[in-house]
Amino acid sequence: MSIPPPRGLWRGASPRAAVGNRSQRAFVFPTPLWGSDPHLDMVTDPEPQRWPLALPALWLSFSADVILAGEYPNSKGISPALANSSVNATFTVAPILGSLVLLKKWVLSRMQQPVAGDRSTAVPSQHSLEASLSAGSYCAHRLIEDPEWSLATVPCLTELCLQHIVHNFEKNPTLDRLLPEHQRKVLDRLPTGLPLAITANLISDEDYWKRCCTKRWQVCDISSYGGSWKRMFLERHLENILKCFIPNTTDPNQVLELIPLCKDYVRKLVVDQFLPPLEADQNEERDDLSKSESDMEFSKASMHHYDLRVLVTALPHLEELHLTYGVKDCGMNFEWNLFNFTYQDCCNLAVAVKMCQNLKVFKLTQSRVDDDKTGLLAHNLLDHPCLVELNLSHNLISDKGARAIAKLIKHSKLETLDLCNNQVHDLGAQALAQALAESSTLTSLNLRLNCVEDKGGEAIGRALLTNATLQSLHLGSNKLSEPTAALFSQVLAQNTTLTSINFSCNHLGLDGGKQMLEGLVGNKVLTEFDLRMAGVGEETEYLVHQILWANREAARLESLQQSREQ
Repeated sequence: MSIPPPRGLWRGASPRAAVGNRSQRAFVFPTPLWGSDPHLDMVTDPEPQRWPLALPALWLSFSADVILAGEYPNSKGISPALANSSVNATFTVAPILGSLVLLKKWVLSRMQQPVAGDRSTAVPSQHSLEASLSAGSYCAHRLIEDPEWSLATVPCLTELCLQHIVHNFEKNPTLDRLLPEHQRKVLDRLPTGLPLAITANLISDEDYWKRCCTKRWQVCDISSYGGSWKRMFLERHLENILKCFIPNTTDPNQVLELIPLCKDYVRKLVVDQFLPPLEADQNEERDDLSKSESDMEFSKASMHHYDLRVLVTALPHLEELHLTYGVKDCGMNFEWNLFNFTYQDCCNLAVAVKMCQNLKVFKLTQSRVDDDKTGLLAHNLLDHPCLVELNLSHNLISDKGARAIAKLIKHSKLETLDLCNNQVHDLGAQALAQALAESSTLTSLNLRLNCVEDKGGEAIGRALLTNATLQSLHLGSNKLSEPTAALFSQVLAQNTTLTSINFSCNHLGLDGGKQMLEGLVGNKVLTEFDLRMAGVGEETEYLVHQILWANREAARLESLQQSREQ
């Protein structure tokens, strides 16, 4: 007994032709369910054995297409045309959807099994049905699958553990217990913004600190930091905190908490800005002062900066300290009070450098340091065990301060002294010259942009007749003239240690230049002699250049010979 085709289909007609008007028929098949040819008759299978399976297959595919595609949806999620159908009356979208799809696949798989003696090639295909289901799933349930997903993309357990360690490193820092190759992976993935309280004592890997430095600063030259990225980061981080520290406003614990983290790495501090207290703090102190006190007294009392005593004394390896008391980029808010290095600041700093026993280089520049402050600093630096370089350039030091520094030269191991751009006159130069004559350690003296004049210049020249250690002397822009040149002619002829002299921007004159040229003829050690804008004449400058070139060439050959012997 043959089973008739499903209702709504006619033999010899395509499914779309059989559908007709949607308003009159309930069965709607957007795509053919049998075969890949849209014009293939759906009921061309001559074998009646397939119809028991074909009928539920058509019903299931139709129900799935309608439900999943959501055509003509009502409150129950099914087509109005099928609302009264006995087949679909029991259907609900959510509970039956999974079972419906599995049942349809099972039926189609049974239909695809060949029947004995079947020679037909019209085998039902799942292509259009799969496409319809996929489109319906996307519209109704948003079930999106990744076609590229595979088990190969799942990371191994070790990789998942490393990811967990990186993501939770701030809460649970784990590094020492890992294998070296795993430590490398964790360090390469750690963010650079982790708190120093976690990373400073735990991480010593230079690659990690290099990432931290390059992430924070555009210019990173580790040659000034002993080739260590970690040292560079810790030093510059501490410097930035000091530059932005506002007395009576910033929490001092920001500095105190950082000391134990960086004390073993900080060897140099360069702080080119110290901020004063805020205006509100100044107004409070102004109310406490009596009306008879002047504004200058008020400014000196209220503009104290950060006290370096606690910090400097807690850094056992600090060797260089470069300071400038002032405000950078103040613009239209400029006031002299912003650049006031108070006496209390000087007292605190003097105590700090005295207690820093490993300090080798101390620079305090552009800070309006006067004679009184210079005397206080020099007194605390007497007999310092390690200090070899002192730079007080671009300040307000005059003769009184120069005498205090002269005393320091006699009672220290200073090798380099820079007093450029101060107010030292002949009396101060004479005091320095006396100390220079007795010194056995000083190798460099810079008095550029002062006013020592001929009396001071001659005193320094006489000291160099006996001094056997000074190698570099800078007396540019000091109002020197022919008498000083005459005395230095003798120095050039007798001194065997000076390798560099600068007399630029003075008034030596033609005669002074000739006298110095005569003394230079027999000199074999001087390699730098600056006479620019000194009025000595072009011929003298040319001849001096020839002598210096010969001395440099001889020094080069001697150095080359020594390197070969070693």
